[in-house]
Amino acid sequence: MRNEMIFNESLKYMPGGVNSPVRAFKGLNINPPVLKKGKGQFVYDEDGKKYVDYVGAWGPMILGHCDEEVLEFVKQTLENSIAFGAPTELELKLASLVCETIGVDMIRFVNSGTEATMSAVRLARGYTNRSLIVKFMGCYHGHYDGFLVSAGSGVLTQGIPGSSGVPLDSIKNTIIAEYNDIEGIKKIFESYGDDIACVLVEPIAGNMGVVPSKREFLMELRRLCTNYGAILIFDEVMTGFRVAYKGAREIYGVEADIVTLGKIIGGGLPCGAYAGRREIMENLSPIGPVYQAGTMSGNPVVMAAGYATLKKIYDSKKSFYDRLEKTGLLLEESLRKVLNKKGLPHVINRAGSMLTVFFTTQDRVENYSHAKKCNINIYNKFAEEMIKMGNYVSPSQFEALFISIKHTEEDIEKFVEDLDKINF
Repeated sequence: MRNEMIFNESLKYMPGGVNSPVRAFKGLNINPPVLKKGKGQFVYDEDGKKYVDYVGAWGPMILGHCDEEVLEFVKQTLENSIAFGAPTELELKLASLVCETIGVDMIRFVNSGTEATMSAVRLARGYTNRSLIVKFMGCYHGHYDGFLVSAGSGVLTQGIPGSSGVPLDSIKNTIIAEYNDIEGIKKIFESYGDDIACVLVEPIAGNMGVVPSKREFLMELRRLCTNYGAILIFDEVMTGFRVAYKGAREIYGVEADIVTLGKIIGGGLPCGAYAGRREIMENLSPIGPVYQAGTMSGNPVVMAAGYATLKKIYDSKKSFYDRLEKTGLLLEESLRKVLNKKGLPHVINRAGSMLTVFFTTQDRVENYSHAKKCNINIYNKFAEEMIKMGNYVSPSQFEALFISIKHTEEDIEKFVEDLDKINF
């Protein structure tokens, strides 16, 4: 079997056989499928097995895999360039499209979500001339040292409170707060407000599973940051263009000073960005004192994929998001019906086309403490059996299922029929 052969060989050359920990399927009793091809809502492994894909490269593939229009624009770009490390018109095309359609003044492209968030924090510190940052338990903002405290995603999956190799000095300026806890964040600002450079938050968390903010929580963050002169950063690497075209800002009606973007903005190629008000962004080098650079930032092939993806979404955005919402709601309701029939206690959290089912006796999951109490063993059984039956889902309780515009009612029917077959 090629899957097994390739993965076992990969163990010799890459730690855990992977280049990102969650791909290793730790906690499951199966090896990860080694994927070879993606088309629409389907992916295929090296043994030729077909899966309905609910991972979508962890969010970017909102158009489905290998969208024809995106592929065509990328191919045209590849005929002329792979990389320059110099200005291109494609950078301008994507920058102007994003700024004009999501309501920001300026943007800086980087190569990943981690780069975007760490750069945004540096910019906030440079702008305010302060050092402290506030982050929330269970939110994951990339693997920058200062963020790996009570983080979500793979860090939460492994049960590690941080990471080896992170010096205490790197996290001494990070204050940890409870997600959705208004009184807690008020107390933090009462104690440290004049020294806080920024508050960094996923307005809809996706890395402790999907956990939406309460609107009043985000409104309080906005009020506190305004009153104390701190910068409010929305990490919309996952939710930008996913839950709505303008991301969670559109849903909640709460504005951030800086928004970080990734995943969909690159059309599936490595891309991140941070954007905000002109007076803040103009503190970046070469016109300001805050230094950040990247040889591959604004790569023409990446810009082409991002532009083609966002243009296609924007040109039909109302019907596009209406369809995603309809499919997401169908999955949520169908899941709930089967799990209730099986008598499995659960909570389903959904934000548009991203969803997590938590196996728990709690009546809600709205923060890190709630997420940690979920039954990981039941989730692992769910994930393992669903993958075996051709539904490619996250191997971790603390991630999301993602739906693309290509998913159909028939795909959802298969999903719930397969779920009904599992003997928990």
